[in-house]
Amino acid sequence: MKQTWRWFGPGDQVSVDDILQAGAEGVVSALHHVPTGDVWTPREIAQRQREIGTLADGRPSGLAWDVVESLPVSEDIKKQRGNWRDHIAAYKESLRNLAAAGLEVICYNFMPVLDWTRTDLAWRRPSGATCMRFDLTDFAAFDLHILARPGAEDDFDEALRDSAAERFAGMSDARREELARNVVFGLPGAAENFSLEDVRQHIAEYDAISEDRLRAHLIDFLSEVAPVAEGLDLRLCCHPDDPPVPLLGLPRIMSTEAQYVGVMQAVDRPCNGITLCAGSLGARPDNDLPGMMDRLGDRVHFLHLRNVKRETSSVRGSFFEDEHLGGDTDMVALVAACLREEARRKAQGRTDWSIPFRPDHGQDILDDLGRKAQPGYPAIGRLKGLAELRGVIAGLQHGVTT
Repeated sequence: MKQTWRWFGPGDQVSVDDILQAGAEGVVSALHHVPTGDVWTPREIAQRQREIGTLADGRPSGLAWDVVESLPVSEDIKKQRGNWRDHIAAYKESLRNLAAAGLEVICYNFMPVLDWTRTDLAWRRPSGATCMRFDLTDFAAFDLHILARPGAEDDFDEALRDSAAERFAGMSDARREELARNVVFGLPGAAENFSLEDVRQHIAEYDAISEDRLRAHLIDFLSEVAPVAEGLDLRLCCHPDDPPVPLLGLPRIMSTEAQYVGVMQAVDRPCNGITLCAGSLGARPDNDLPGMMDRLGDRVHFLHLRNVKRETSSVRGSFFEDEHLGGDTDMVALVAACLREEARRKAQGRTDWSIPFRPDHGQDILDDLGRKAQPGYPAIGRLKGLAELRGVIAGLQHGVTT
């Protein structure tokens, strides 16, 4: 399991020097400044590789750009509107340029409008650490009373509507503004930043797009780009929905094992694979993460190892981002399943037997609290998570080898 670290570029408050000192073996990055739908040029790709390969004092870092996260899929492609065919052509050209630069793993997602949704970006824990949280009542208050989405009432039962109304009434103006910002924050570092009006417009454009239709659009997209990726020896890996439940009346199509299996069968190529995100999938109690790794592991090209604590037993409920060995996912069992998959691949002679993973997210602790890095991406919190995961891996491997 190759230990990698996500980096958002020169503006990231966590530097390449920090990544090296954390002991990471590779870097996960993207060209967030390039508008979605445009080609990633060889020049821009090479520039990012140079930035990753250089420490602050000019010495070589010894690190390389190993995984692309993410090469974004435009809203036009997801909706098959506007310039979507041009965007697919640009996507193919970006894949060719990335392959020419030596990259092999390309993470992407097919979530409508927002790449992830949280109601709190710095929720305080009893220890004094902060973390990201999704509070269903707060979210309902946003949907019903801030966004005021038509039809939102149908998505929440009476008890939740009443709780949301009470919660909203008790919020200060500052909290209402903060909640709106948090929900539409999307992916840190993304090229697209949405206002409330933008969100309303995008949601309205999905009114005629059902879950089945969005899945068909994903299959159409993969039918175009997967043959190109396969010819370039690239591995595409789709990130799950986050949270993995319907929100804002939008369809969700990559939230369960069955949904992944359906898409992989529809475009049955080894390059068409999975970013197995333990945090996103683990927010649903009916997702069995170690079992998914055992059953689908041959198509898992990238791993996000993080943990969430569910606050209810329902499929759709509140949760917060816990410590990497806390939460509701049995992380030791999941890592053991990953090591079994690597052993199978090695025995088969696969060149991609070592699966890259990164310690996804982390709680802000110690100096993180003043650093103000990208929400969910602290330096010390992720270092702690990486150290814990590294210990689990070493312990399991020691048990096998002795």
